[in-house]
Amino acid sequence: MTDTMYDVIIIGGSYAGLSAAIQLGRARRKVLIIDEGLRRNRFAAHSHGFITQDGVDPAVIAAKAREQVLNYPTVTWLSGRADSAQKLATSDTDAGFEVFAKSARHLSRRLLLATGVKDLLPAIEGLAERWGKAVFHCPYCHGYELNQGPIGVIAGSELSMHHALMLPDWGPTTLLLNDAFTPDTEQLAALTARGTTLVRCPITAITGHADINLADGRVLSFAGLFAMAPFELASPIATDLALEMEQGPLGATIKTDVMKETSLPGVFACGDAARPMASVALAVGDGNLAGAGVHRSLMFGTV
Repeated sequence: MTDTMYDVIIIGGSYAGLSAAIQLGRARRKVLIIDEGLRRNRFAAHSHGFITQDGVDPAVIAAKAREQVLNYPTVTWLSGRADSAQKLATSDTDAGFEVFAKSARHLSRRLLLATGVKDLLPAIEGLAERWGKAVFHCPYCHGYELNQGPIGVIAGSELSMHHALMLPDWGPTTLLLNDAFTPDTEQLAALTARGTTLVRCPITAITGHADINLADGRVLSFAGLFAMAPFELASPIATDLALEMEQGPLGATIKTDVMKETSLPGVFACGDAARPMASVALAVGDGNLAGAGVHRSLMFGTV
């Protein structure tokens, strides 16, 4: 057990958590980051769309960020999973929180959840091992590198219409329905207007680089594939704290106010776990705002 009282414990040390930590470190606040090393984009070899870091290995971005953050002497890193967190049971409404990780109890005045999310991939043979390499979810992150080659969209639900109508800007696009839904007349007209080809035959497997094997024996080759995977929070801590959630089309995220405070005073959230759209750049910006929000609450009290 440790009796050290941190100003804030940040659960999750990826881009959002590190961005928040550097704000708080620069404010000379005592910070503990707890991270188990499972970045959402760990499967991708390159990150795109984040100025000054375009095309850089996301692991390199995360490692450099961690190095810079830990240069601040008031910031401490703990490798491992945060098992649980709860508000301290005292009469003081600003008493703080306790977090259990690596068989130890850690105390803080504020708690920041940057836990991220876990993608729930379609159950198609060959897809999981190609996730982030030949099968993607974000056209802005990966579409340009396909060099206007043929693109396949693997439908998971009617929401896949979004991908099917976006991706023709990056290359000739085929929507593979895979028995996920049946486009109506209006949707068919929209696909035609965008030049998207439709394939109704089910998928049996993905092979090669991005080859779609169909049930009728055909094999369709693509430069890259896109799938709109639903997600779930990577940690149960937000649920354990009974935080209010916001349900989006692909999954629930933690509801926050404009300064990233959740429905439980003193608990903040940022990054993919607390916003519907995801990218490295958005996570960094969200973390920066959350760090400022936490610092403001430490100075002036939380609402």
